[in-house]
Amino acid sequence: MELEELLRIMDSLRERCPWDAKQTRESLKPFLLEECYEVIEAIDEGEPEKIKEELGDLLFQIVFHCRIARERGEFEMPDVIEKISSKMIARHPHVFGEAEYRSEEEFRAHWEEQKKAEGKQRESILEGVPKTLPSLLRAHRLQDRAARAGFDWEKVEDASEKLDEEIREFKEALKEGSRAGIEDELGDIFFMLVNISRFIGVNPEDALRKTISKFISRFRHIEITAAERGLRLKDMTLGEMDALWDEAKEKG
Repeated sequence: MELEELLRIMDSLRERCPWDAKQTRESLKPFLLEECYEVIEAIDEGEPEKIKEELGDLLFQIVFHCRIARERGEFEMPDVIEKISSKMIARHPHVFGEAEYRSEEEFRAHWEEQKKAEGKQRESILEGVPKTLPSLLRAHRLQDRAARAGFDWEKVEDASEKLDEEIREFKEALKEGSRAGIEDELGDIFFMLVNISRFIGVNPEDALRKTISKFISRFRHIEITAAERGLRLKDMTLGEMDALWDEAKEKG
């Protein structure tokens, strides 16, 4: 089935389905975001069939937005494809032209110059990172931008010392009992952890997402095992639940 067929399906849904007919850009935003995260989850799980399915759902959201834009007389799907195609060709002259780059830094410099030529001149290197990104990912992107300008640690040990400093300040805030101070210092710890993860090449959003999945799996083991033994979690001691947690850890 070709893209044109999906566009025809979208036309029919928009014209005949009451639910699809009433959707707007604003109403579709949660679905667009949800589909992006479901693609990421499928990638994490490493299941090709699920990745294929979720990419299809994400593509449907793009088609939906293009249909709405067509109704408003703004643009259509071919315009979107032409726009991204032209942009990628212009930004990769070493692939589609005769340019040569001796390093990633030279290529990045061209990339930024090309974005300026496209009218994306920025007053700050930090501009252009979406405010709607999850906070960990946004912090990572912002810190990466600053690092490109030379605002970075020389070695991970220096960053680690800064983390220790932030933790000490957090403990002091806890003693003082100021909610605003505690929140501020806790934010500094999170930001510093993101900085360390970026420095060592780990995406903090991916790392935390995997830890959350691990937590869910291990906690489910506690729930299931407790139920099998006729126990209720609220009647168990923390020590008993910790023992089941350790069982889950041993199972991987």
